[in-house]
Amino acid sequence: MQTLSQLILSLGLIMSISLVAIGWHPAPASAAPIIPNPNELVQVVQEIESLDAMRSGLASSLEGSTEVPTMQTMKDVCRPVGMRAMQLSQEHGWQVKQVAKKYRNPDHAPGNPHDQMALAKFDQDPELIGFWGRATVDDQTGTRYYRRIDVEASCLTCHGLKDRRPQFVKDGYPQDLAYNFNVGDLRGMYSVFIPDEIQSAIQNAVN
Repeated sequence: MQTLSQLILSLGLIMSISLVAIGWHPAPASAAPIIPNPNELVQVVQEIESLDAMRSGLASSLEGSTEVPTMQTMKDVCRPVGMRAMQLSQEHGWQVKQVAKKYRNPDHAPGNPHDQMALAKFDQDPELIGFWGRATVDDQTGTRYYRRIDVEASCLTCHGLKDRRPQFVKDGYPQDLAYNFNVGDLRGMYSVFIPDEIQSAIQNAVN
């Protein structure tokens, strides 16, 4: 499985020889082409790895607990991850979110064909940690980074068998789909969108 260091070390090579592979096409001659900034892409990988480490660490607090999870448990374990994703979006001008085919929070449902194709790609290749692509979101072109989220043992406290879900989940999420997972299953992914206008601003700052 590809490690964080391998992902970062490969970014330079990816950006130098694989722009076509991520769907980049030159802009018209009258406009300067937007080429993803390798330094920012490295930062994206690092921030998302930190975010996933936060998620994993908070979830591990449920292991071995004999207390029945409550809504407060969800606020303590899950909410900080969503808040950090929002903070990253605000700090960097990115769009950071969690996406899942089997979602509990409707806000995490795949919102476009790009999300659906990315989830399918992770589902087909369990060894794939993350990948880049070009996308258009709300009429903005930009670079997209996807990073898988796998189910860990601690996740099964709330995402295991359907009949064993905590009562607050049954009561509060009648349309819940995020159950019957096993350890190692694809839980979902992080999706980061970097608008080209952010890339342009970086280029202008360094030129």
